[in-house]
Amino acid sequence: MTPVLSARDLTMQYPGGTTPALDAVDLDILPGESVAIMGASGSGKTTLLHCLAGILRPTRGSVTFAAAAGPVPVQALDDAGRARLRREELGFVFQQGLLLNELTAVENVAVARMLSGVPRAQAETEAAQWLAHLGLAGLEQRRLGELSGGQAQRVAIARAQVTGARLIFADEPTGALDSTTSAEVLDLLVGTVREGRTLVVVTHDPDVAGRCARTVTLRDGRVVSDTGPASADRALTGGMTGGMTGGADR
Repeated sequence: MTPVLSARDLTMQYPGGTTPALDAVDLDILPGESVAIMGASGSGKTTLLHCLAGILRPTRGSVTFAAAAGPVPVQALDDAGRARLRREELGFVFQQGLLLNELTAVENVAVARMLSGVPRAQAETEAAQWLAHLGLAGLEQRRLGELSGGQAQRVAIARAQVTGARLIFADEPTGALDSTTSAEVLDLLVGTVREGRTLVVVTHDPDVAGRCARTVTLRDGRVVSDTGPASADRALTGGMTGGMTGGADR
């Protein structure tokens, strides 16, 4: 099976640093996997996510994304190319959601489609469908200050999915939530895999990692353990039904 994302000799040296944040990391992510990247603070796990997602350009090495039109050398793209890749092919859920406080829930989700040129009315229709799918029907016009932490993360998950992104990155997505809400958000994130996507979660929490089919552990910028690609009999099954696809024009 061709990896959806492949990293080779991935090295990141920050200016002024004495040791690399990433040190010759090799990693393949297969389609349909749920992968937890674990490690203590300073282990390089967030830097790895940022390099894999094209947020950072590594000092050395390569990242290849398997787009429908062919393999994309992520590290070779200019800033505009990497921004376009993130906008059109990847989805993101961060610890604080990184949503826009001045926008409503439906606007926060719709903006991901509007950035790709989708008319506002269509984008908001698709956004409302995803919010309803994630249990937020009736809350579309609420702003972030009117939502709970768990509801805001559902908005972030809807935003990550509305574009039809095949690969979802989540960085400590439950770090600011209580245990009950964390479990609910994890159910939704794992549900993205059951709906045909690939999930990469950065976490320091073994309970979060335990919900993924594979765990990659970093220490001092190096992979020190990897439970290996999920085989067919380990793949996640069941879960959410009635899965949705991405935007109508994709």
